[in-house]
Amino acid sequence: MTVSQALVEFLGKQYTVDRVGDSTYRERLIPGMFGIFGHGNVAGVGQALKQWQVADPGLMPYYQGRNEQAQVHQAVGYARHTRRRQTFAVSTSIGPGSSNLLTGAALATANRLPALLLPSDTFATRAADPVLQQLEQPHGYDITVNDAFRPLSKYFDRVNRPEQLFSALLHGLRVLTDPAETGAVTIALPQDVQAEVFDVPEEFLAEREWRIRRPEPEAEDIAEAARRIRAAERPVVVAGGGVLYAFATDQLRAFAEATGIPVVWTQAGVGSLAWDHPQALGAVGSTGTTAANAVVRDADLVIGIGTRYEDFTTASRTAFQDPGVGFVNINVAAIDAYKHGTSLPIVADARKALVALTTALSGYRVGADLTRVVAEEKARWDATVDAAFAQDHEPLVSQNAIIGAVNAAMDPRDVVICAAGSLPGDLHKMWRIRDPFGYHVEYAFSCMGYEIPGGLGVKRAALDEAARAAGSAGNEEAPRDVVVMVGDGSYLMMHTELVTAVAEGIKLITVLIQNHGYASIGALSEQLGSQRFGTKYRTLDRQHHTFDDGEKLPIDLAANAESLGVTVYRIEPGPNAIDDLQAAIGKAKAAPEGSGPIVIHIESDPLVDAPSSESWWDVPVSGASELESTKQAFATYIDHKSRQKPLLG
Repeated sequence: MTVSQALVEFLGKQYTVDRVGDSTYRERLIPGMFGIFGHGNVAGVGQALKQWQVADPGLMPYYQGRNEQAQVHQAVGYARHTRRRQTFAVSTSIGPGSSNLLTGAALATANRLPALLLPSDTFATRAADPVLQQLEQPHGYDITVNDAFRPLSKYFDRVNRPEQLFSALLHGLRVLTDPAETGAVTIALPQDVQAEVFDVPEEFLAEREWRIRRPEPEAEDIAEAARRIRAAERPVVVAGGGVLYAFATDQLRAFAEATGIPVVWTQAGVGSLAWDHPQALGAVGSTGTTAANAVVRDADLVIGIGTRYEDFTTASRTAFQDPGVGFVNINVAAIDAYKHGTSLPIVADARKALVALTTALSGYRVGADLTRVVAEEKARWDATVDAAFAQDHEPLVSQNAIIGAVNAAMDPRDVVICAAGSLPGDLHKMWRIRDPFGYHVEYAFSCMGYEIPGGLGVKRAALDEAARAAGSAGNEEAPRDVVVMVGDGSYLMMHTELVTAVAEGIKLITVLIQNHGYASIGALSEQLGSQRFGTKYRTLDRQHHTFDDGEKLPIDLAANAESLGVTVYRIEPGPNAIDDLQAAIGKAKAAPEGSGPIVIHIESDPLVDAPSSESWWDVPVSGASELESTKQAFATYIDHKSRQKPLLG
């Protein structure tokens, strides 16, 4: 076989096995491969995929994309919805085809989500040297563009000889399926090695299972955690994505109900509890709710479960103000369990740790004072969101009202997708989540342009989810609808995968919010004294060389989507805009599966902010300035900075 033929057959026979409670799940680890072909991979991986397409189309289905970075985003979206049990492989040519994967690799690794990247590389033999698109470095001739993947990947290898394929793939998939280590796995494939013939052991091509490891907590750690919780007066749980990846939502709900301990969540942890659960205070930190932030401000014990504790979660280390606050961190990854110097890291599966901790706390319940504060703060925030959703703002509607309308029009099982701009923060604090799988916001890397390809990956997973359910239980429930919410700035970054959805007839619903610029950074720029510099889409004023004051660009993004073959619904500005938006979402949801993507275009007023989180985010302000706005912003910055603390627990 050639190296590429062995690679494709091997990947087609890999399975994850996951035991959750009394149930066991066995899934194809790599259900398909994306690829854009060039001279680096067309005769290698491309030939192998074609050969298997003829011999056995189900072994490794090929999917065509329009941008290499977007293909990684699709793989990540799929991996997130399948809870890291499955992902896609991505094959590229050399040079720019490979380097286009770099942003996707960083995103996958930052989000701790698996993606298998197979960039082609220059000739291992150097028979043709330098080859087209080869990067030459006089100080290191063995360096190629693919070496840029090393710091962005959780595992990197280069197959310079055919025999190296065995160890490269086995080590790569070990990392890919490890909950504590997963991220981008990059295996570079020189273009000549891809087509080279060698003898492949039959056992290498046999079916192989990769068990997802879910470690038990240490008994002494659970006992100590229970002791600290019982001693605390104001404990709070910070639920991160690890709760969802461990399928621990039922266990978290049981823990909260048994103990009365309030629960707040990170961006990745949305869905850990339903929004209206009595112990659910919603998002925490810089993009959090006033309820969550009020309670964590006074917390004397923080129980972090499956969270990375990034700066939005901790409000840049100003969220937790009790002078004696301590941390109990439960995480499958040691790097996160040890965050903030906690003296009690528990390296374990979130589900198993919650079961053990609930048992150890039998008979315990928080005091009446904390219960009262939780109820009062929750009611205050719910009223704030009700008012924001009901904003009657003309001539253009507010983004708050758009979010409320979309939230109300979607079914509980539907999934909302977002990634960058002001939308993620507004969704984090206001989205009323009803299903653990209903919220997918990429915020570890917050990559503009992720939304549409990431949403397409989620929709692929939702379709496969429905097909499996129908096959195993005769369940005829329709696939989840996937609704992408994206601003014009992110849309212009990477909307090309709409063409992929058209080609495959995938019903992906996109709500495109036109606000003629970068609304999020515009608001931040104003807060930091930079007067929304460079954030508006305007014509250039050549005399003053500014884009701030010219005419709005004559961009028709609805027409752009229509030109790609997408069905488009235009929402006209005016008093009926919100009603029309909800009707359009209903119409889109009623469209049959297989009918292709739908874009709903609506204009909004970028100057209407979401309700305040009563929190902070550390973005340094110039300490010296001739602008009065910057001077005022710096004074505010110093005030917030005075409350920043090391958070050693």
